[in-house]
Amino acid sequence: MVETVRWLRENSLSMAFLVLFLLSVGGQAVAGLHDYNDQQLAQGLTPISFLAYVTSSSYAVDVAENWQSEYLQFFLFIMLTVWLVQKGSPESKEPHAAGAETDERQQIGPYSDEDSPKWARVKGPRLWLFSNSLGLVMGTIFVLSWLAQSVAGQAAYNSERLIDLRDPVSWGSYVTSAEFWNRSLQNWQSEMLAVLSMVALSIYLRQRGSPESKPVGAAHTSTGVEG
Repeated sequence: MVETVRWLRENSLSMAFLVLFLLSVGGQAVAGLHDYNDQQLAQGLTPISFLAYVTSSSYAVDVAENWQSEYLQFFLFIMLTVWLVQKGSPESKEPHAAGAETDERQQIGPYSDEDSPKWARVKGPRLWLFSNSLGLVMGTIFVLSWLAQSVAGQAAYNSERLIDLRDPVSWGSYVTSAEFWNRSLQNWQSEMLAVLSMVALSIYLRQRGSPESKPVGAAHTSTGVEG
């Protein structure tokens, strides 16, 4: 019991966001079902069940659309912060540290210690792969989510076209259509604005105790320091 409580405390941030995610995705499914069935009734069609909705292209495209924009945000933030800096922001490295940094600073190869991950102590492809694993995984999830959105979006879009007695479109036609890019860009712009706000506002504003903020008494020009 003590070990369980300790584990939950040590992983409370991940667990809290997991619970919030499940509640959100479940709430989206319930609200989406009611909205979908309202549209079905308005068009003189038969409402569908909850199971039919959560396995439909309409639900899948809405979920995948949000996932791909979120992972695009994280991928870009991870990769751009290697080389780009913002003076005064805790979300940025110090200007002199821009770049991939030295082996010593990254604690790899001969500069690793006994607690370093095994692949940080080797050379060659394994070290490169581990050194770039976070960006690679985030980028891969973005691409897969984007593909899922495009496939589900095409199916949902064609379903609407068939109801209107219009011919369905191919995948290539859909991913180059205004419908697809309107859905994508309206999410991308909000993600980019959120990151910009976090980077810029954290220069001058504080949240005591948060690692995403500088210490309350830190100078506005302090860069790369966390509270």
